Amino acid sequence: MNKQPLLASCRNISKSYQKGQILITPLEKLNLDIFQGEFLALMGPSGSGKTTLLNLLAGIDSPTHGELLFKGEDMAHYNRRKLTRFRAKNVGYIFQLYHLVPVLTAYENVELPLLIQNMSSSERHRRVTKALELCHIDDRSDHYPRQLSGGQEQRVAIARALVTDPPLIVADEPTGDLDSESAHKILELLAYLCSELQKTVVMVTHDPKAAQVAHRTLHLDKGVLVENQDNAGRYDKESSCG
Repeated sequence: MNKQPLLASCRNISKSYQKGQILITPLEKLNLDIFQGEFLALMGPSGSGKTTLLNLLAGIDSPTHGELLFKGEDMAHYNRRKLTRFRAKNVGYIFQLYHLVPVLTAYENVELPLLIQNMSSSERHRRVTKALELCHIDDRSDHYPRQLSGGQEQRVAIARALVTDPPLIVADEPTGDLDSESAHKILELLAYLCSELQKTVVMVTHDPKAAQVAHRTLHLDKGVLVENQDNAGRYDKESSCG
């Protein structure tokens, strides 16, 4: 039994939307507990509900039915303004293709989420510098995305996700566009965030080897949880950013 505090829970969560005359249900009556400091991988074929679940947990979308609890508070019926505030405070999002602003330096890209917060420039500088150092990309802080490798761009993207100090990091295929060496380093970094900073990471991946770095792998199919696999034996808590 996991002894860590519970961060998020899905209780009979369903998500449906209309596409023409057809009702699409990416998720159906899903139940799930996610713990603080846990690394969770989501796997399944295309259309299985992985990204839908990721977006619900990140506060990008709301469920059609059920309870979606975050630190005990049901966010299933939050309006858009409340969801925006929730994301700004609680969630860092890592994308497969980085989504960096090409005309901004690495430093400026990481600083972006802080510009909408009531924060002094000195505090912004402290946080950005710390996030870049943590991701071992501070030596490229004045570089533009076009001057970085794919692995370096993803490290900048992870630093941007971390800079607000959110408890939850969600990652949509974070290694899908990287070579094997860069992918390994990114997975090590995500594992480090869990083991050392107690961040909760939820990652969508199609790569079974990437999923093995996580504590657990959830397999979804047609919106239903079909397997909950414990990977604890494969997880190295001494992983570093290397």
